[in-house]
Amino acid sequence: MHTIGIVGSGPEQHIPDLLSFKSKVDIWIGVDRGALTIIESGLPLHDAVGDFDSVTKQEMVQIQQVASNFDKYLREKDQTDLEIAINKALFMQTKRVYLFGITGGRLDHEFINVQQLLSFAKHEIKAYIVDDQNVIQLFYPGTYTINHDIQYPYISFIPFSQEVKGFTLKDFYYPLENETITWGSTLCLSNELVSKRGTFLFREGILLVIKSRDS
Repeated sequence: MHTIGIVGSGPEQHIPDLLSFKSKVDIWIGVDRGALTIIESGLPLHDAVGDFDSVTKQEMVQIQQVASNFDKYLREKDQTDLEIAINKALFMQTKRVYLFGITGGRLDHEFINVQQLLSFAKHEIKAYIVDDQNVIQLFYPGTYTINHDIQYPYISFIPFSQEVKGFTLKDFYYPLENETITWGSTLCLSNELVSKRGTFLFREGILLVIKSRDS
């Protein structure tokens, strides 16, 4: 099944090299100025969506000419451009999505963009928010394996729900056994694997896992 890459209009300096994802992504969706970023990266633009208030008229014409599908929306609407793109991805019934260009700008947008991971989790779709320093995923209760990644050596576990219960870490520098972590706790920040792979598991709650590196 195909993999989708969604590129938002966030600060370009926070967007990783999209060409490095060329072999992983089958369909590229550009959100507003993110469509131009896809074009400038030399990648095929399948869908372009948004109100396009962050591009010039000339740039919008360029996007419209290149995109296989072009959908322009009014600026006044009940959904953000990103949410429209996410709903399009959900309609395509994908199993994996990468999201770029949705962090590093306005905090209000960044916080709500991270919350969008819930939409994918509810549909059992693996979703990754990727920027120049971080990879963010959201998990429901279960047991998971995480592999060592030299590009992102630090791993943080942050409760998305008010509590995460029965949290256990194995093969980490700071192991845990059946802990409860809550909002505001820094207990599980900046951990590291001590082997090629480790295990984390929990029985209640919703968890954010952030793999990161220093700038």
